[in-house]
Amino acid sequence: MRVTAPEATLPPAGLPGLDPALSRLVDVPGVAADAGTTRTWHVLDTGDALTERGLDPVGTIIAVHGNPTWSYLWRALVNASLRRAEAGATAWRVVAVDQLEMGFSERSDRRRTLAQRIADLDALVGELGIRGPIVTIGHDWGGPVSLGWAVENRERLAAVIALNTAVHHPDGAPLPFALRVATARGMLAAGTTGTTAFLDTTLALADLDPAVRAAFRAPYATVARRRGIGGFVADIPATAADESTPALRRMSAGLRELDVPALFLRGPKDPVFGEGHLDDLTERLPHADVHRFEGAGHLIAEERPYADVVLDWLDEKGVATDAAAPGSTAATAPPAAAGHLWDALDARRDDDDTAVIDMTTARDGEPLRVSWRQLSARVDEIAAGLDAFGVRPGDRVSLLVQPGPTLTAALYACLRIGAVVVVADRGLGIRGLSRAVRGAVPDVVIGEVAGLAAARALGWPGRRISAAALPAATSRALGVEASLSDLARAGRGRTLPEPPAPDADAAVLFTSGSTGPAKGVVYTHAQLTALRDTLAAHFGVAAETGLVTGFAPFALLGPALGTRSATPDMDVSAPRTLTAAAVAAAVRASDARIVFLSPAAVANVVATASALDADDRAALARVETFLSTGAPVGIELLRRAQELMPNAVAHTPYGMTECLLVADVTLPEIESAAGDRGVCVGRPLGTGQVRISAIDAEGRATGEPTTDAGITGEIVISAPHLKRGYFRLYLTDREARRGLTDRWHRTGDVGHLDADGRLWVEGRLPHVITTAEGPVTPVGIEQDAETVEAVTRAAAVGVGPVGRQVVVAVVEAGARRPGLASPELTDAVRAATSQPLAAVLVAPTLPTDIRHNSKIDRSRLAAWAERLLAGEKPTAP
Repeated sequence: MRVTAPEATLPPAGLPGLDPALSRLVDVPGVAADAGTTRTWHVLDTGDALTERGLDPVGTIIAVHGNPTWSYLWRALVNASLRRAEAGATAWRVVAVDQLEMGFSERSDRRRTLAQRIADLDALVGELGIRGPIVTIGHDWGGPVSLGWAVENRERLAAVIALNTAVHHPDGAPLPFALRVATARGMLAAGTTGTTAFLDTTLALADLDPAVRAAFRAPYATVARRRGIGGFVADIPATAADESTPALRRMSAGLRELDVPALFLRGPKDPVFGEGHLDDLTERLPHADVHRFEGAGHLIAEERPYADVVLDWLDEKGVATDAAAPGSTAATAPPAAAGHLWDALDARRDDDDTAVIDMTTARDGEPLRVSWRQLSARVDEIAAGLDAFGVRPGDRVSLLVQPGPTLTAALYACLRIGAVVVVADRGLGIRGLSRAVRGAVPDVVIGEVAGLAAARALGWPGRRISAAALPAATSRALGVEASLSDLARAGRGRTLPEPPAPDADAAVLFTSGSTGPAKGVVYTHAQLTALRDTLAAHFGVAAETGLVTGFAPFALLGPALGTRSATPDMDVSAPRTLTAAAVAAAVRASDARIVFLSPAAVANVVATASALDADDRAALARVETFLSTGAPVGIELLRRAQELMPNAVAHTPYGMTECLLVADVTLPEIESAAGDRGVCVGRPLGTGQVRISAIDAEGRATGEPTTDAGITGEIVISAPHLKRGYFRLYLTDREARRGLTDRWHRTGDVGHLDADGRLWVEGRLPHVITTAEGPVTPVGIEQDAETVEAVTRAAAVGVGPVGRQVVVAVVEAGARRPGLASPELTDAVRAATSQPLAAVLVAPTLPTDIRHNSKIDRSRLAAWAERLLAGEKPTAP
């Protein structure tokens, strides 16, 4: 059926995913400019379907599409709501509208403004007899329409939801490029109405099935039926003089007064609505839950399973039922830490002893030393200068500076005024780093030249501050407004603002990206302070202890701990650049008693030990505590590292970006622990707690968290220094605390507790191999394989369908080409483990993450192994 007439009509039959029984036409008295007329709408409405099933809805979801889609956009929500209601879940009536001039609703000769569309929607809601509670959901320009209705009908409103949209356009700012093209003189009519260009371009933003694409095009077959598309574009309020600007401003201002639950779902790959639009929305509704679906774009409803997300969220929030989903676990939340992270810095502000040593900068042949007095003054000056520059509490500041005195001063200055520091290191790679920085939407970027050049080239948001003073021409080219020295001069003598509250956000630290796109982990001031206190108490850090930190997450804690610190001469984002001589030089310069290193750094330190001279070895002999953290470390590597620091107790703490210190174990404890599979990481630190959620036959963590010994499952943790949550990843947050109270976290690691309460890590939850005999964890198998003399590193992966997977070992064994292992190596590896192996494969190197150079990407290896065993030509994994 080809629709050409202007009258409202029902959609043609056979559109994929659309039940014709849910379509209806509704005659609605015209309002505002339409007063005195009657307009006919097409809607998808589940009300009658629920009645036929004997189900009474708890409320109504009003779904409003944007331009140039129609109610078909919401078919997944319509269908999911009915399916779940039939299964006994909460019953919601869903009314998905075709806005007038759009979809299969009536066409007229009127160009509808935003205010008119809000009034139109209200008239429809009234005609349908919908009273409340009401949830609105909108996409694209349906966002302002639905939110505009919400602002004007607060007494009936239960919640608001929005997919990619915007509610504010700054005066003087250009429209997004796609809309500038669409609204350009001579292009508007031709691109939106005279041809299907605008429609085609929008639908091309997602990989749609041809039948679905045809369904979206169905209402817009003729020029007359596309006039609404052109009218929508023409009504975009781009300047203060545009007709719909007042309505947009009233609505966006009114959002600040909404206190109902709010949910924003976003596809970041959107050429129309950018991260800044989401930032504006969250500033207006700071209590909103936000989830960014990495890799999704403008048509997020076609790219991600948003419908169940929406309905689960409504249940979780208790919308319309006043029964929010409960958590479990019988443990209480740990107490918040007292004080501020910079307390020790303040306490030593008149101290001329060394606070920070920069091993990469020399003065008179010696490393640069910064005293406590100098560092404290510099922090105060930069903090006051940032305040004068306009940085306010809650503003996000991306730090693209190598560890050292400059980064230390900038970081503590930001924290002091309540700015939220964003830390994403170069170990993410340029694409991962760009994704992280853009996703965090920094208000300010502080960087060295390389970082500022990347920010300029890749279009990162935020005002620019250079770490060092730059020539005027360079500053102009990079968009730099000031240097840190400029800010320090501006801040000298100024009064600092009040310090932030303990529960205020302090930092967004990005994960390594070893298990998917890097995630921003949010810490409050109290949680960072608790980390400081836990570390100081457990490792006995005092003013004269001294730290050498070759591991980025801990490189900035020296001033917080009140002890001097030195970062070795290395690229902190590339741990394998650290040499034994560089560690010895840093220890000698700082007289440090504690050394922090990452596993990859330890490996290279051991490998370069032959370059140490007598003075280097004497310096390392004074070290009392050696820590390697960030990933599991083999016992032989720990032993060889301790040979270089013979008087140190070797520790290998277990942690993650979400909770930097969870448990700790020493080398003697590891050597005395025997009989268990996996890597022993010791007991919880401080008041932290660890539990295990048992895994089922399909590798899912479904068991109630327990401290019982010998149960293999997901590791669940709690600690005062556990993160607050993830940055704009509501679903990730929800999964991380599934079945738990707020101050607990599912780590995604699998392991068990032994009879002495020690934690053993056996791998990652996604890497559990589900065989016909039951789930198998990979680390124990890998440890077995690595006892074979020819094997330097191994990975155990599953190949085949869930529940019937077979175990395959992939090893590094000096092979130049990937493929099947030799019969001799295969026999040796099989003999080393009790786990039956379907095959043994060799690879020149196993793929690992960039930051640690040690976390094996088993998911990638499993896919590679499956292809190779299926007969594909061997390639590098």
